[in-house]
Amino acid sequence: MTQVQSATLDPFAEHFIPDKRQIILDTETTGINPAEGHRVIEIGCVEMIGRKLTGNHFHVYLNPQRFVEEEAIKVHGITNEFLADKPVFAQVVDDFLEFIRDSELVIHNAPFDVGFLNHELSLLGSHKGQLEDVCSVFDTLTFAREQFPGQRNSLDALCKRFDVDNGHRTLHGALLDAEILADVYLLMTGGQRKLFQAAQQQQQQSDGSQIQRLNSAGKSLRVITASAAEQQAHQQYLQGILADAPEKHW
Repeated sequence: MTQVQSATLDPFAEHFIPDKRQIILDTETTGINPAEGHRVIEIGCVEMIGRKLTGNHFHVYLNPQRFVEEEAIKVHGITNEFLADKPVFAQVVDDFLEFIRDSELVIHNAPFDVGFLNHELSLLGSHKGQLEDVCSVFDTLTFAREQFPGQRNSLDALCKRFDVDNGHRTLHGALLDAEILADVYLLMTGGQRKLFQAAQQQQQQSDGSQIQRLNSAGKSLRVITASAAEQQAHQQYLQGILADAPEKHW
């Protein structure tokens, strides 16, 4: 059975380790169950170190050596014709394992993706091991369910909850979904919100917009009163206004 790291009830406890290397990962497949012979056809990964995206990524389309189900094509749009000349998993497995090695995989509904990738590894023989032999796994779906019980916690629902733009996601795609999940993960685990608040406070201090209290223990404010001539001129000005104004009935 696939072992996936349990999400902590403290949303901030394990997500601020300096220089921590995380790989946000997603896959697309020919169907929903590897036990029925379904295979991985796309792997998309983006690298994050210290909660900052590095720009490094791993992305590959794979020839599954079987037909992609029509229902699956409706989800991701990846056709059999498109995959015909793509490499098989055995040709990319070493590069893939090296990319994720010693990292924490961040996956939405991790048992699905981990189950498929471990199935691919098992087809190559026991010498390749399993994903858990080279990295740990963090399931954002489990984490979201603990943080928002009773609510919808699909990737689309989380995008809406955290105001992450996914308007360009007309179809599922492994690399695109990994990039979107990276944004959701940062907001969901709270780190970026704290950074935004700190930046806002710093901006307020630098531009003087932050409210400051006067020191009542300091010198009293100087009060300047109008002179007799200024008061007389003011009265004459008011009388002129009243004289020119039309009569009002109250």
